[in-house]
Amino acid sequence: MPSTRKTSIAVFITITVVLIAIAVTLNVSWVVLHWQRIGLTIMGVIFFALIIAGLVVNVVFLVREIRRNEQHDSFINAVTHELKTPIASLRLYLETLKKRNVDETQRQEFYDIMLADTSRLLHTVEQVLRAGRTGQKGRSLTRVEIDLAEVAAESLDLARKQYHLSQEKLQLAVSPNGGEGSTVVIGDPEELRAALSNLIDNAVKYSGGDPRIKIEVTPRDESVFVSVHDNGIGIPPDELKQIFKRFYRVPGEFMARVKGTGLGLYIVQSVVEKHGGKVEAFSAGENQGTTFTIRLPRAYA
Repeated sequence: MPSTRKTSIAVFITITVVLIAIAVTLNVSWVVLHWQRIGLTIMGVIFFALIIAGLVVNVVFLVREIRRNEQHDSFINAVTHELKTPIASLRLYLETLKKRNVDETQRQEFYDIMLADTSRLLHTVEQVLRAGRTGQKGRSLTRVEIDLAEVAAESLDLARKQYHLSQEKLQLAVSPNGGEGSTVVIGDPEELRAALSNLIDNAVKYSGGDPRIKIEVTPRDESVFVSVHDNGIGIPPDELKQIFKRFYRVPGEFMARVKGTGLGLYIVQSVVEKHGGKVEAFSAGENQGTTFTIRLPRAYA
C-alpha cells in the first residue's frame, strides 16, 4: 500500500512537471510571436502565471490528501490491532475457564491477564475519544488550581504499577526553587494528567527492556517546566517536528513493533496549547534517548 501511494505521488508530480514544461513552451512562443503587441503579451504572461499557480496548488492538495489518507489507514490498522489482540486474548482465557477445570493459582493468573487486557482496551478507547474531544474547537475546560508535581507523582505511581517497574527506573525530581505553591498551575486536572501519562507511557514503551526514566518538575520565572527524560531509541532530528501530528508515527522497524495509535503526542500538544503552554522534544539521535518538555504558566508568578 505505501509503495502504491508513493507511485501515485510520483505520477502526479511527473504530470505536473510535463504540464508546466508545455505551459512554459507555449508562453515563450506566445511572447515571441506577439512581442509587438504589448496587451496580448501581458495577457499571455498573466494567463501563464495563473496556469502554473493552479497546477502547483492542485498537486500540493493531491499529495497532502494522499498522505492524509495514508495516515488514516495506518491509524485504522493500529486501532484495529489494539482492539483485536486483547479481545482475542480475553476470549481464549474465557473459553479455557469454561471448558477446563483449573486450579485456583492458575485461575487467579488468568484473571490478572484478563484485567490487563481490559485495561489495554479501555486505554485505546479513551485515547480515541480524548483525541476527538481535544480536537473540538471551543470546548471548555475545567480550570482549577493543580500542582504539577503532585500530578507527576501520581502518573509515575500509575506507570510503576502498570509496567511493574521499580522506583529506580521511574524517578521524580522536584526543584525547590520558588518554595511552596511554585509548581501550581490553573488547568483541567484530567487533561493535564492524561498529557503527562502519555509522555511517561511513551518513554517506557520506547526505552526497550531496561527503561530509565526521570521526570523533572522545575518552576522558573513565570512558568513551570515538566521534563520527561528517557534512555530509549531516540528520534531522528528531521522527525522531531512531525511527531506531534495526529496519527503520525516515526517510521522504523522498532517503532513498528511498539503498540500505539499515533494519538498520544497529538493529545499532549493539544492539551498543553489549550492551557497556554508549549511542548518541545529533543533527541541527540539514534539510541540517545529523548526528552519531552512541557512549559505551562504558573498560577502564582
